[in-house]
Amino acid sequence: MRPLLAISSVIDLINKKLGSVCNWLVLAACVVSAANAMIRYAFGYSSNSWLELQWYMFAVFVMFGASYTFERNEHVRVEILYLMLSERGQLWLDLIGTLCFLIPSCLLLSYLSWPFFMQSYVVSEISMNAGGLVRWPIKAVVPVGFVLLALQGVSEVIKRIAALKGYVVIDAKYERPTQ
Repeated sequence: MRPLLAISSVIDLINKKLGSVCNWLVLAACVVSAANAMIRYAFGYSSNSWLELQWYMFAVFVMFGASYTFERNEHVRVEILYLMLSERGQLWLDLIGTLCFLIPSCLLLSYLSWPFFMQSYVVSEISMNAGGLVRWPIKAVVPVGFVLLALQGVSEVIKRIAALKGYVVIDAKYERPTQ
């Protein structure tokens, strides 16, 4: 179990680092958005590339931030049944849900989005908007993001199995948001 937990730690570390990058991308997207608006209204100059850059940053922090959110146990879940279960029951439900739904769905979506990226890459697709950006790099974010989420799912499966066998104690408690 120790080698699997080491793999889980590496996956967690990668997604934590990407999550940190995503946190900074949120700030960068806000700065780009504000600067773009100020330049447009103050100087009458606008560029589609700045607007598309905002969209690209948003796509990156959504797709890469999903695995970080999952690692932190802050993802959206259906809590009707979950909150009524014991801690062990919650671990089992997480394990089954991740194995049966999350990982297969992520791998399928990654597989299906790969041709979407490759087609764009092969033709060196560029935005049709004047001054737009190259499209293939952002299209790569979709399959990569789903692979990262599937990998985080593998990490969570390892941790849940280790917790169920008594090797580790994990804080997998889900607290209902106060909103």
